[in-house]
This record gives sequence, structure tokens and C-alpha cells, in this order.
Amino acid sequence: MRLRHIPGSEEQIAESPYVIQQPWEYRGCWEKAFGSSGPVVIEVGMGKGKFIMELAAAHPDINYVGIEMYSSVLLKAIQKRKDTKLSNLWFLRADARTLTDIFAPGEVHKIYLNFSDPWPKDRHAKRRLTSPEFMAVYDRILKDDGSVEFKTDNRELFEYSLESIPAAGWNVEMHTFDLHHSPYAHGNVMTEYESKFSAEGKPICKLIAKRQAAT
Repeated sequence: MRLRHIPGSEEQIAESPYVIQQPWEYRGCWEKAFGSSGPVVIEVGMGKGKFIMELAAAHPDINYVGIEMYSSVLLKAIQKRKDTKLSNLWFLRADARTLTDIFAPGEVHKIYLNFSDPWPKDRHAKRRLTSPEFMAVYDRILKDDGSVEFKTDNRELFEYSLESIPAAGWNVEMHTFDLHHSPYAHGNVMTEYESKFSAEGKPICKLIAKRQAAT
């Protein structure tokens, strides 16, 4: 993914009151970061933050963590965050591969993956956020009945995910190739990309995955 670098973005992120700079210090005790023992829900690759900010505003009893590895994108989310009064939302600049350093086993209740980079070349398949490699990371931080919710406009990535997720030992509890024209559309919160793509007439795919029950 090529992104235009914004000069000074790293410095602004380091000074932001909305970003936790050393998140590993809260591993196993995220209630201290929030001052609340509510469930912890994370979005990996939150982009400009529209989705997670809307969720945080609608559910003040849930604690949200928005994770973005690209500083120029995170900076735009910070700028939006300034216009809100949310006490149940923190941002992190982090790579998803380090999530087990940030969250303890069973500490996360739900993970959202929205419009992730498709990494279309086969040799980059391990970088896809629905690859078995990343599903193994989620397995280590989610509570037993936790779930992963994934949305994308990329049909090839979605079809890959429908195969890779069960291969990693998870059940796909639901899926649709056209979210906005399905029974699952009720209560859907759109991301920036989702609003753009749906306005262009592109169908949005969605799935929810949970671990396979032990036998």
C-alpha cells in the first residue's frame, strides 16, 4: 500500500492525548486505561476512524481500541477525534502482528477488520489480515466466545477468507456477498471506504467468524 507521507505526522501522533504510546503497559489490565471494566473491542486497520468512533458514541459501556499502523492515516483519525467527547476510545499506532504483546489471552471481546489491504499477490498471502497466520494471533487474544467481523469490497479477498478462516480452525458463522441488500444490513455501521464503494454500486461482503467448538 502506497500512502502519501504527511510531514510531522509521527511527532503529532506522539503528542496526541488520544493515542496510547506504550500500549504493552496495559496488557492484561486495559480497564486501567479506560477507568472502566467494560468489554474491550478492537478494530485492526481503522483507517480514518469513522467506524470505530460511531460505535464508541453509540455504546458508551464498551471500551474501544482503534489500531492503525500507518501514521499518515492515524493522524487523520486523530483530527476527527478532536471533535468528539468520547471517554471509551483509544487509538494505537501498531502492527497487527504485535497484538499479543498488547492484549492478554482472552482480553478482547471482538475484533473488527474493515476493508483491509487485499495483498493480491500470492506471495503476500501471509500479510492478509484473514490469513491463518493472523487468525492465530486473534485466537490468542480473544475470549472463548469472541468473534471476528470482516467486511470488504474485494471479492477475491473475501473468497480467500471463506477458505482461509476455516482452515485456521474457525467457523464462519455467517457470510454475505451483498451486505446492504441482505437481512444483515440492519444496524450496520459504515466505514469511509464502505460509504464510497456502496455509492459507486459496489457490493459489500461481510462475514463473522468464531472458533470451532472443542470436541
